[in-house]
Amino acid sequence: MKDILRLMVVLTATCFVAALTLSQVYQLTKEPIAYQKRLEVLRAIRAVLPNIDNEPDKDTVALQFEKTSTGESREVIFFRGRSRGELTGVAFVVTSPEGYGGRIEMMLGVDPQGTILGVEILGHLETPGLGSKIGGTAFRQQFVGRDLKNTQWAVRKDGGDIDQITGATISPRAVVKAIKMGLDIYQENRQKISGG
Repeated sequence: MKDILRLMVVLTATCFVAALTLSQVYQLTKEPIAYQKRLEVLRAIRAVLPNIDNEPDKDTVALQFEKTSTGESREVIFFRGRSRGELTGVAFVVTSPEGYGGRIEMMLGVDPQGTILGVEILGHLETPGLGSKIGGTAFRQQFVGRDLKNTQWAVRKDGGDIDQITGATISPRAVVKAIKMGLDIYQENRQKISGG
């Protein structure tokens, strides 16, 4: 009985010290992690919105959208880029759950009229050497200058204007679909987003 009691005390003390240590580590790393996440978001925004002189993560519009298949709502944050106080572009995250390896997340930058200024891949689990080429400059650059009116939003294999990647069609299809959806959302909410 004494051994069990002593074991319980030692185990409780060990758990308490571990929990206290974990709590302290969290408190010490919380701010640096948030700072690094902000830098990562700003880097992606600046990659898709060239020539801005404001802090777009402090000039945002958040809108709620309902997911059609699940009925859940999700928030999309639109980062407004400005040059000399004038709105020059808007960046926002678009995602596709339909990548070959799963979810693909992108930062999409558009000018105030909805023409694409840039696409930056934020995260994916695509096959190295094949689907992962969606992050390559050549694939991403083909979207620049496109909008809802001047593009057939499908890969060439499906009769569209977007070049797919040899050996990987699923991932490019997912990217094209997500970008098209993002452009639709932007156009439908352009006045709310631009503030005008």
